[in-house]
Amino acid sequence: MGTAWFYDNTPERAKADYEAIRTKAGLMDVSGLKKVHVVGEDAAYVIDRVTTRNVEKIGVGRSTYAAILDERGLFVDDCVIYHLAVNSWMVVHGTGTGMEQLTKVAAAKNCSVIMDDDLHDMSLQGPVSVDFLAKHVDGIRDLAYFGIMHTKLFGKNVMISRTGYTGERGYEIFVGRKDAVHVWDNILSDGADMGIRPTQFSTLDMLRIESYLLFYPGDNSETFPFEDGSPAGDSLWELGLDFVVSPGKEGFIGAENHYAMEGRERFKIYGVKLSDSMDQMEMFARVHADGKDVGVITYGLSSELNNYSVAIARLDPSVAKPGTKLTVVQPDGTELAATAEEMPFYDKDKSIRTAKG
Repeated sequence: MGTAWFYDNTPERAKADYEAIRTKAGLMDVSGLKKVHVVGEDAAYVIDRVTTRNVEKIGVGRSTYAAILDERGLFVDDCVIYHLAVNSWMVVHGTGTGMEQLTKVAAAKNCSVIMDDDLHDMSLQGPVSVDFLAKHVDGIRDLAYFGIMHTKLFGKNVMISRTGYTGERGYEIFVGRKDAVHVWDNILSDGADMGIRPTQFSTLDMLRIESYLLFYPGDNSETFPFEDGSPAGDSLWELGLDFVVSPGKEGFIGAENHYAMEGRERFKIYGVKLSDSMDQMEMFARVHADGKDVGVITYGLSSELNNYSVAIARLDPSVAKPGTKLTVVQPDGTELAATAEEMPFYDKDKSIRTAKG
């Protein structure tokens, strides 16, 4: 499926979409994500082998975020695993090689791996999203973070999951192709008086920066190659994603190499915040400390709403500590005073995205 990267590629549109999701709600088409059904008696085994999570812990009606590694123990994709029913799962992943990994492991098992390009995924994100859905879906307020429910919305069969990629309370609405336009149009028309608007996919870059949500390959060495010429590939320890490995789990692809790389980080994904400027830090801007080049900016955000300019960076581990004084050197040579800061910048305790009721 195609992706609606932009409706209007202007700073004004980007700002309006970003502020809508932070203050009201936005509806985004994320159907370009790969939806892969994994079904059969060996389905759980296949997902357990391919991903970093202990699949047996995921109950029916629940989902979880996971990573996928290669044999080197390096990150190649991330995904959300949905347990739909007994022996029936769905893995939704992005631009990496998750589908290939699942297909390879399933080849000799009693398991089918099926790409579903008929299933659309609409992401309704923002503080009023639950109030809007509560008008149409009984029990939506009781749906826990990463929970799933099958229901009807505007008379059509849908699956709603309490997931998203924005750092807000939000929901993903999965619906078949023939009903997708009907559901989309009704959400926007019925939700207009609540401030719900269509938002372009590129808005995710603004939202994810302050919420510490990485994008493959945007924050990775595929986009920012190692200066010593090392092959592309980042460890979970370097990306700060080691938490997605279930405690004590072994046997997943790359497991031994993953554990062996702990404490051997070549860089750390970390936050950078400007000290006295609202300029936006640009992609590929260099980061200096004490006159030395110590890293690179991957994506930056200047937010009038939250009154800060922040960015995700790939930093030398020696400076990836709160309060370290830095200088960001923009591609045009402009120098900006900054500090290293822990992420997320927004909703630090994740109380917004996990709120109940």
